[in-house]
Amino acid sequence: MISNRRSPLTPLAQDALDALARGLPSEGELTHEQAYAILEKQEELEQPAAEDIIERLYMRGHIYEVEGKIRLTDYRPE
Repeated sequence: MISNRRSPLTPLAQDALDALARGLPSEGELTHEQAYAILEKQEELEQPAAEDIIERLYMRGHIYEVEGKIRLTDYRPE
């Protein structure tokens, strides 16, 4: 039987996801530049580290991209 549950995120990835959720504008999506700025300001991550975290969140299904903008997938704070 396959579980629908995602594997838990590392504390850094969870903090980054929380920061992105807090910084999400009312339109419900972020440009990559906005996401990098949020992670730099709130989590003190430089762009290469922010890119890596965003890629991990994408690969694990926590975020997705539509027309070059980042959206969160059914985000619920831990």
